[in-house]
Amino acid sequence: MQVINNPLPESDRETAGAALQATLPDLLDLSLVAKQAHWNLHGPRFRSVHVQLDEAATIARNYADTVAERAAAMGVSPDGRAVTIAGTSGVPAFPSGWTKDRDAVEALAHALSAVIGRVRRRIDETGPADVVTQDLLIGLTAELEKQNWMFQAENRV
Repeated sequence: MQVINNPLPESDRETAGAALQATLPDLLDLSLVAKQAHWNLHGPRFRSVHVQLDEAATIARNYADTVAERAAAMGVSPDGRAVTIAGTSGVPAFPSGWTKDRDAVEALAHALSAVIGRVRRRIDETGPADVVTQDLLIGLTAELEKQNWMFQAENRV
């Protein structure tokens, strides 16, 4: 059932909607991984990494909302339920328990790289279907790549 009308042709709406839906669990999971690391962090760089993890979680959550609202505006029902996140996210698992600052930084850089790769593929898929969705994904990728750079730079000695 389509509740919201959108001027995109059905096939383009399906392509863009699928890309947005695939991105939503990645972002929600990324925000959860960043918070898990944030809460369990220890080490000599605790304060700076703690703040950086919070920033990454906020960015992921905010973009998740933007992605979900774009899908809804197109007439595609977004699904951010825990079962959907667990079953479709491409974010690598994060260990439970206390996490050394260096390990948390490495894990976040790895998680960001995974999401960036997946979103970049979706940029290519959405271009012919919906440039508005493609633009959203491009902006998201730019922000994720900035975060990835900052996390990687944190562990360079």
